[in-house]
Amino acid sequence: MKKILILTAIIGALSAAAPSFGTDLAGQPVKAKAPPLPVAAPIIDWSGYYIGVNGGWGTSHNCWDFNGVAPEGCHNSTGGTIGGQIGYRWHIFNMVYGIEGQGNWADFSGSNVSTAFPANAVGTTTDAFGLLTGHIGYAFNAVLLYGKGGAAVTSNTYHLNSVASRTELANSNDVRWGGVLGAGAEVSLTPNWSAGVEYNHLFMQRSNLSFTGFLGTDRAHQDVDLITARLNYKFGSPFAK
Repeated sequence: MKKILILTAIIGALSAAAPSFGTDLAGQPVKAKAPPLPVAAPIIDWSGYYIGVNGGWGTSHNCWDFNGVAPEGCHNSTGGTIGGQIGYRWHIFNMVYGIEGQGNWADFSGSNVSTAFPANAVGTTTDAFGLLTGHIGYAFNAVLLYGKGGAAVTSNTYHLNSVASRTELANSNDVRWGGVLGAGAEVSLTPNWSAGVEYNHLFMQRSNLSFTGFLGTDRAHQDVDLITARLNYKFGSPFAK
């Protein structure tokens, strides 16, 4: 009987203490986990060697005259192009400077009936071109805008065709030098890869053409417009700045 009374007293004491214990727990502050610190976006460094491929569309505008005095008309030689480029860039603050060499295969062709000799048609085919340019640009971190300028060279074949029979009467080949101005935009895709689009205008020198079996010479003037998409791979440590 004594043990039962002692046990009853203990249960009563615990029951009385329970509300007070719950109140003490409720009053304790809850420790919340601190939010993670924001991670800064990586700073893109455009410096380094790069190599890439390009492809797109071109138009060569060609005007001929006979012996420099008799106009024979103009035509556009249009078609596709594909090639590659290699270069190096220096990234100084937000400015980006570079030098690049580019070589392309081309398939630009076109013709017109000669206004001086209506029985004949004159045509131009451009099968290759090359560029050696300096670049200057401004980097908005992962986006690079730039202009370029330098030297250009084109490889051309000139055709003299019969309008009636549509057969070739003669042809002449030359390699022509000139200048180039252009502009482009490039976006960094991954630490090493970037893609962009570029426009170039080639100002080519006049060329004197001679055709076997025909007297006199033709003088040809050529300008070329190019729009290409580009994909580059940059060597070295990316995003390190």
